[in-house]
Amino acid sequence: MRRLFETITEFDAEAAREALRRRRYGVIEATGGRVTAIHLRPWPKLMSWRDFWPTAARYHARGEGDRCLIYYNQPLGHSNYLALKYIVSTAGSSYATFCAAVNELDRIAALKRTDALLCDAANVRLSDRLFARFGWEPHAASRWHRNFIKRFYGVYPSI
Repeated sequence: MRRLFETITEFDAEAAREALRRRRYGVIEATGGRVTAIHLRPWPKLMSWRDFWPTAARYHARGEGDRCLIYYNQPLGHSNYLALKYIVSTAGSSYATFCAAVNELDRIAALKRTDALLCDAANVRLSDRLFARFGWEPHAASRWHRNFIKRFYGVYPSI
């Protein structure tokens, strides 16, 4: 019987790669400059606490000092895309930890043979320059949203 929630810590195991290919929703957890786990979920991340409750623009999650979580979804109607839904970091998160989590999202996209990653950047701290540094480009300009895309179409970065 398949579990609703799964945590992967052995990334090179074939069973882990198969679970990542099969499951649509997950959370990448990075601490101390490296990915420590990928938590697979039975449903997508749709909203966050910040969507319900007004918080300051410099909001950070509580928790251990150097931690970053990236929530991703593979929409049911668009199986060849991954959506970066939400990034949560603690106040003491390092750039290395953030990079490790973002690079792991690229690895998952390559494993799933995804055509592109999509993101709606609501937080102003995620600058256009930061997105460009990771290979993302502006997409579908809108008055109220900053949409970005990272296209692969079979050519994946070596990390």
